[in-house]
Amino acid sequence: MDLSGRRRSSNVEDRRSSGGGKVAGLGIGGLIVAGLIALFMGGNPSEVLQQLGSQGNLTSDYTPTEQEEQFKVFAEQILASTEDVWSAQFKKMGRTYQPPKLVLFHGGVQSGCGSASSSMGPFYCSADRCVYLDLDFFNEMPQSLGAGGDFAYAYVIAHEVGHHVENELGILGEAHSQMSRVSEKEKNQISVRLELLADFYAGIWGYYENQMFGSLEDGDLEEAINAAQKIGDDYLQKNARGTVTPESFTHGTSAQRMKWLKKGLTTGDMSKGNTFDVPYNSL
Repeated sequence: MDLSGRRRSSNVEDRRSSGGGKVAGLGIGGLIVAGLIALFMGGNPSEVLQQLGSQGNLTSDYTPTEQEEQFKVFAEQILASTEDVWSAQFKKMGRTYQPPKLVLFHGGVQSGCGSASSSMGPFYCSADRCVYLDLDFFNEMPQSLGAGGDFAYAYVIAHEVGHHVENELGILGEAHSQMSRVSEKEKNQISVRLELLADFYAGIWGYYENQMFGSLEDGDLEEAINAAQKIGDDYLQKNARGTVTPESFTHGTSAQRMKWLKKGLTTGDMSKGNTFDVPYNSL
């Protein structure tokens, strides 16, 4: 992905030096993977830090590595790109896009949605309209998930921004309202629809990012598709415990995630991605 000379967003808050640090005996990478497994298996990722915290004390001594500083520049450039793309898309709809803030942290962070650890992976909080990212996640993606490459990393950010787009359009708030009134099974299905829609929006971003800046290079699309495949509920559950429990899915299968990301990437058409208009078994 060619980002040479591209602007960097200033809508970034760097909290890394005041983060939760690391747990003695288990690095941030291990926490991320453990949390991802818990998250995609329908568990509570925040419990991972509490359970593992008993193995050692949290420390706050942290100095960013050179690679993490490079990732910071990359994240700022991708965020700037999402600002440009979504501002243009919202203008087409006669609306004004209010971009999210990107909060960089290390180890742990206090968000508007409560305290969180790196074990949760990147996330979006609608309460404070921020995307939260521990840059060490990009180190873990190729090592523990088998999904690396700059466009795969960009997809991660674009997906979380996609949740913000859902929030801006009123979709996220309505979905959360519905989730408070239905069964656990139905709640999970709504969650899957939201995640697949965010994947679609990430694809929309990729389509217009390339159209506006011609940044995509050979292999970039494959990197993003591979990343979507490696974080499907079925893929993660099967690798974690050898079995799959569809009723506990909260993010969608690998096939679904690849399908909706690819649909956005290849069409650039916002009207083709309403996951709430599709029967659940056809997603």
